[in-house]
Amino acid sequence: MAIAAHLIARRGYSSTTVRDIADEAGILSGSLYHHFSSKEAILEEILRSFLSGLLAKFEEIADSDAGPREVLDKLIEHAFVAIEQQHDAVALYQNESAFLATQKGFEFLEKDSMRIEKLWLAQLRDGQERGELRDSFDAFVAYRFIRDAVWSTVRWYRPGRGHTAASLAENFLDLLHNGILAE
Repeated sequence: MAIAAHLIARRGYSSTTVRDIADEAGILSGSLYHHFSSKEAILEEILRSFLSGLLAKFEEIADSDAGPREVLDKLIEHAFVAIEQQHDAVALYQNESAFLATQKGFEFLEKDSMRIEKLWLAQLRDGQERGELRDSFDAFVAYRFIRDAVWSTVRWYRPGRGHTAASLAENFLDLLHNGILAE
C-alpha cells in the first residue's frame, strides 16, 4: 500500500500501472491481484484508510471540551501532522480526488470531504457566535482559505528536510492569529 501510494502520488494515477507497483515491491504484477482486483481497488483502500483516520481524529478533536478557537488550532495542527506522517496519501488525495470523485466506488471522497468541511465550518461559526473569532468574515471563505493554505503545503513540504509538522503549524497559527503586518 505504501509503495502504491508513493508511486501514484509521485507519478499520478493515470501514469502508474499495476506492473509499476509490483516491480517496485519486488513481486509479480499478478501477485497483486490476489489482494486487490484492480489499481482502483488499491487506490480506494489507500484513500478510505486515510480519510477515515483523518475524519476520526478531526471528530475526536471537535468533540473535546475545548473552545472553538482551540479546536480550530488543533484541527490545523493535526492537518500538518497528517501531511508529515501520511505525505503520499495526502498528495494522492490532493492530486487525484477531483477526478476520482466522479468515478464509481469513490463516492466516499465527497461524502467524507463534506463531513470534514461541516466540522470545520461549525468551529468557525461557533467561534464567531461566542465572540472568540471576529464575526466580520464569511466562515465559508475563511474555511476555504485555511483548508487550501494548509493542505497545499503537501506540494512543497518534504518531511525531514527542515520544518516539522509542529513548526509549520506554529508558523501558520502565528500568521492566522497575528497576521503578517508589523504593529
